Amino acid sequence: MNTEQIFENLKNAIIQQNEDMAKKAAHELLEYELDPLIGIEKGLSPGMDAIGDKFNTGECFLPELIQAGDAFNAAISVLEPEIARRGDKQDRVGVVVMGTVKGDIHKIGKDIFIMLLKTRGFEVHDLGEDVSMSSFVNKAEEVNADIIGMSSLLTTTMPAQREVIDLLKEKGIRDKYAVMVGGGPVNQKWADEIGADAYSETAEEAVRMAAELVSAKK
Repeated sequence: MNTEQIFENLKNAIIQQNEDMAKKAAHELLEYELDPLIGIEKGLSPGMDAIGDKFNTGECFLPELIQAGDAFNAAISVLEPEIARRGDKQDRVGVVVMGTVKGDIHKIGKDIFIMLLKTRGFEVHDLGEDVSMSSFVNKAEEVNADIIGMSSLLTTTMPAQREVIDLLKEKGIRDKYAVMVGGGPVNQKWADEIGADAYSETAEEAVRMAAELVSAKK
């Protein structure tokens, strides 16, 4: 079995919403001593992207999306110990408040980002899904966060990211926090339009950006 086949098996496990297949493919990746983060980037994430596209076009529905998420988490449960083992052990880098915006129950991308942040030394406060704009702001104030991160899977919930930034401006505290946005339909153009500080297509790149944002504040 070659490397590309392992990535394809990971992707297909998500598309077929098969937890057992996902675990098997994840174990294969580790047996071949491949980087689990590459497995996420080239296998699991493309699978979730494919399911997300089908959901947005009405080709599949919420139960399928949830089942795909369960398959994804099954693979992650196999890969996470190795990701943690490879992660650099370091002092706290910064504080992040992270959640999926109001009206959206998407959590896969958010959870990957949080996992990687933690392995890189960040303190992360996960607000979960369907988070109100005031909850983002209040929690950031409470824990003296460096970064507010917002995820959105649906185009209909993307405006909530702008609303959080607008609320920060209304309170006169926009400059206290770096704001990161992400999610399936989110892109750099949208991030620029709403005044976010960072956007990335991949969780690994987003973690690098997060470290740069914290460093720039010091």
